[in-house]
Amino acid sequence: MTWDIAGLGTVSSVGVDARTTYDALCEGRDGRGPVRVFDKANYRAGHAYEIDDRGPDGDRPLRATGWLLTAVEQALADAGLSENLADVPVLVGTTLREQRSVELWWRGGPPLSTDRLHFGTALRDRFDATTTYTFANACAASLYALGLAADMIALSQADTVVVAGTDSIAESTFAAMDRVQNLVPEAARPFDQGHRGMVMGEGAVAVVLRRAGTGRALARLRSVGLNCDANHPTAPDADGITATVRGAHRRAGVTPADIGLVMLHGTGTARNDETEASVMSKVFADTPGPVMTAIKSGVGHTLGGSGLLSLLVAVLSMRHGAVPPVIGLTDPIDEAAGLRLVRGAYAPARIDLAQVNAFGFGGINAVTVVEKA
Repeated sequence: MTWDIAGLGTVSSVGVDARTTYDALCEGRDGRGPVRVFDKANYRAGHAYEIDDRGPDGDRPLRATGWLLTAVEQALADAGLSENLADVPVLVGTTLREQRSVELWWRGGPPLSTDRLHFGTALRDRFDATTTYTFANACAASLYALGLAADMIALSQADTVVVAGTDSIAESTFAAMDRVQNLVPEAARPFDQGHRGMVMGEGAVAVVLRRAGTGRALARLRSVGLNCDANHPTAPDADGITATVRGAHRRAGVTPADIGLVMLHGTGTARNDETEASVMSKVFADTPGPVMTAIKSGVGHTLGGSGLLSLLVAVLSMRHGAVPPVIGLTDPIDEAAGLRLVRGAYAPARIDLAQVNAFGFGGINAVTVVEKA
């Protein structure tokens, strides 16, 4: 079975919608800048990939919610659908939910009701959505949501599902990463010898998934492979990742040789980059090798929505025949030496099938296969 991807929407540190974000990444422009969301004097790290939309009055609550509503609105318009979602489920992947809004409340800002911690209330208010789910399962959250959306359509529980992801930078999470990373990263540099760790980003992304043949199709979803290997609280596990990749290929009815593009998870941390590169080298060892890229080099780690944002870029890469580069990649790590990583400038490419990786803490792994429409 396949599913149609009918509409795309996003708000990121480099673009106000899907096309401007994709174009910026192809041009090698990133959204990195000095941290503005809070006073960085207490932290070693001083950079992030923020959306600068706070205005003269400083930080404000519910920014992640606002981006989510914008991304969903864009995706519905792109798909040519009504904004009334009374009969359309909305599944949202996130890592932090509205944690930053809670921090602002604790510091004396506006109070936050508990029903704003998830996104169902805002989606009901804006789109009359009656069926919503918020998934807070780390960096693979939005692709887990995509898997459930595909199952809901396959089981005839819905013909159309909106899948989304959103996160804003929370100071408590920024502080935790600042303490646990041995080095101080100034920029996200996946798979480069100079990588120093994860750098946070923020934004929202949404896609409209529909039963195949019911309308416009930008691309087709062939499979979602999911796995929770629970091998370690933070470190990725090569066997768990390999099993997820193989499972996604099997469910899609494809082989590694069929894949033309891999959107890597690519966090810029030593352990993740080494593990992911080693697995990709083994999986594609007997093939000419797909081109590969990692967009966290341009938008930072957008947490729960990062997997779905990579899928959005994969769809646009297939449609426009160009793959964005891994920004800042000059000296690949040894494990990535045999991979066809896009470097320097965008790579013209004819791509029919793409693979999207997303791996979260606790071994929460998700891999999707998407096909050019």
